[in-house]
Amino acid sequence: MCSQRVLTAGVFSLSLTLLLLCVTLCLRMGEAGGNKLTSVDFEIFGNVQGVCFRMYTEKQGLHLGLVGWVKNTHGGTVVGQVQGPTHNVEEMKVWLSKEGSPSSRITRFCFSNQRNIDKLELSGFKTRF
Repeated sequence: MCSQRVLTAGVFSLSLTLLLLCVTLCLRMGEAGGNKLTSVDFEIFGNVQGVCFRMYTEKQGLHLGLVGWVKNTHGGTVVGQVQGPTHNVEEMKVWLSKEGSPSSRITRFCFSNQRNIDKLELSGFKTRF
């Protein structure tokens, strides 16, 4: 009898954990009601090449549950696009404009084509070449 209670409690705990995980993923991907999705393009100026800016951008985007891409330009800037829940996109914009990679020095930034989207148009977060 005692082992059956422990097993039942363990199954309940696992079920609750899985439910919370599903809810969290749905919220992060904007599929829950009221969580709008946003897409925005960006260009970052300054000392942003040769300082792992793309790698850190990819890492931060994934950390925030966003999808997108990032790449260096011939003009010495970094450009890209991010998509995801509006709040997370706004957090990413702050990170891109004020923080960046540890060795980067951001002097200017430009965000353009910000728009609401019905569903994500990209998957994953990739560095383009």
